[in-house]
Amino acid sequence: MERTASVARNTNETQIKLQLSIDGEGQSNLETGVPFMTHMLDLFTKHGQFNLTVDAKGDTEVDDHHTTEDIGICLGQALREALGDKKGIKRYGNSFVPMDEALAQVVVDLSNRPHLEMRAEFPSQKVGTFDTELVHEFLWKLALEARMNLHVIVHYGKNTHHMIEAVFKALARALDEATTVDPRIKGVPSTKGML
Repeated sequence: MERTASVARNTNETQIKLQLSIDGEGQSNLETGVPFMTHMLDLFTKHGQFNLTVDAKGDTEVDDHHTTEDIGICLGQALREALGDKKGIKRYGNSFVPMDEALAQVVVDLSNRPHLEMRAEFPSQKVGTFDTELVHEFLWKLALEARMNLHVIVHYGKNTHHMIEAVFKALARALDEATTVDPRIKGVPSTKGML
């Protein structure tokens, strides 16, 4: 079964087309209009072994908020759709990723119970022109639309770029683990009988 999804979102602020393949090869084709997000999504794709295409146009002349938020919405919707009934998946994923002096941990539960818990204090408000508060915005919308429980902890770090990069790599690796199909699992991994 091919686990793929395509999402399109058109508003007065953004126009986004996104395609995701969970069982990919780490290939990306990204046009986000937000260079730092392009960099982070490229890392996400590579470290999760996903295939991801994003064509986003937004009101970046205002700021990067709407585009970043809406990419999170679309990626979450695509992940949820691509997972289908979730039969046989591991459901949970956990990853620690170091990036030089920074260490991030991401834990996910593909539970159909959306929640974001984030423990990260970035030393800088910007990386280049990118507002670092948008990391939370992106992750919250991703968790909400994918309907997953997402915990993000930056244990320590000094360089904001390194800290955020570690988060995106850890997110990718945790999701790769959680979406893995385990042949030992019959049906969905829940005593409720559904996710």
